Amino acid sequence: MFTPPSLTIALLMMITSAVCWGSWANTYKGVKNYRFELFYWDYAIGIFLISLVLAFTMGSSGHDESSFVANVQAAGVSNMVSAMVGGAIFNLANLLLVAAIDLAGLAVAFPVAIGIALVVGVVLNYILQPQGNALLLAGGVACALIAVILDGKAYGNLKRAASGTSRKSIILWLVSGTLMGLWSPFTTYAMTHHGMTRGNPLTPYSGVVFLTLGALLSCFVWNLYFMKHPIVGEPVSLSGFFGGPASGHLLGLLGGVIWGAGTVLNLTAGKLTGQAISYAIGQSAPMVAALWGVLAWKEFAGSGSRAKLYLVLMFVFYGLAILLVARANG
Repeated sequence: MFTPPSLTIALLMMITSAVCWGSWANTYKGVKNYRFELFYWDYAIGIFLISLVLAFTMGSSGHDESSFVANVQAAGVSNMVSAMVGGAIFNLANLLLVAAIDLAGLAVAFPVAIGIALVVGVVLNYILQPQGNALLLAGGVACALIAVILDGKAYGNLKRAASGTSRKSIILWLVSGTLMGLWSPFTTYAMTHHGMTRGNPLTPYSGVVFLTLGALLSCFVWNLYFMKHPIVGEPVSLSGFFGGPASGHLLGLLGGVIWGAGTVLNLTAGKLTGQAISYAIGQSAPMVAALWGVLAWKEFAGSGSRAKLYLVLMFVFYGLAILLVARANG
């Protein structure tokens, strides 16, 4: 399988993963008159398909025991289950995140939820795989928390934050962010755990296949529930999916491909740097998402100077978080 030959290549892969993770939600923002619960079926299919494509290409180079098929044959069942559980948790978190984007916008919902996920994910990943400078990682986590608070204050200074959806948005951020920070430790376990007998760890490519398979299968629980009990709007049925616009289906698949590719790059880079550091740098995605929200979607157009100041400070502290986490591997 392909792995980064140097730290420089690994860092480039992690930065690319952050761009992918911070950009996929634009595909939903680009959908018109198509409910996110229906869009999400295409997204879940997209993340699974791209994981298979990369597993049979990049993940199968070399044709040795680390290649995709050989690794699956030798991997422990507990590792496969762990990755799939991580996928189910991710899927629920991501559904709530998309709902939060619906309510509050990309520039706010994404940084707050993923900032919380960064804190949870880095701490749990480091417990499972203690690699890197703990003090610098802690400093990065602290800066990420400050960035989350600043972004929340920026949202609080927007006129639309005074509406009745504000409290619902905050609850969605907190729950989504906490759950989003929990899926990565499950994949870290799946890629590092050695069983007593027949139980090799999964490679990053195999890990993402089972992660996305778990996400896709869990749609029949999470997504069907939200279709019947939506967070926003009226209930929808599967007939709406089959009758949906072609552009909605294509954008959903594209969003899944972008996120899935970013995840493979992130976990593969983590083989060299450690998953705690790779995950943390990948979670700089909120900066990317916030830039899309501010520059492309004009979500802060007409906001006051205080909201813009909080937003600028949020970027500064997220930048510091990324720098400290990157230096933790030094």
